[in-house]
Amino acid sequence: MSYSIGDFSNITGLSIYTLRYYEEEKLIFPARDENNRRRYTDKDKIWIDFILRLKETAMPIREIKKYAKLRYAGDSTLRERLKMLQSHRLLMLEEKKKLEDNVEHLDEKIKTYEKAIFVYEKEE
Repeated sequence: MSYSIGDFSNITGLSIYTLRYYEEEKLIFPARDENNRRRYTDKDKIWIDFILRLKETAMPIREIKKYAKLRYAGDSTLRERLKMLQSHRLLMLEEKKKLEDNVEHLDEKIKTYEKAIFVYEKEE
């Protein structure tokens, strides 16, 4: 299936401006029709979904651009892409541990306040 930029914008939830920006940044290379209009495919949708997922995981744009360049270079870059994703996963696990530690700390602080409020209200 082939989509115009407007249709693809609706499908992905990304603005036309964002799609053009992604193209300018060499994250995506949509095909062009005989009138030089962008034509997106289902494969482009899968790729955009992955870009968005990488963004959600806080991968820096420069790394996403590097990954995209490798992706478009073909299968000879599979090992390098794998290493990038493994490295990013480790960073995510470190961040997850920090978040879990912070949640634990907040839980303890909340318990302290709840106890203090209970004692305060009991004394009134």
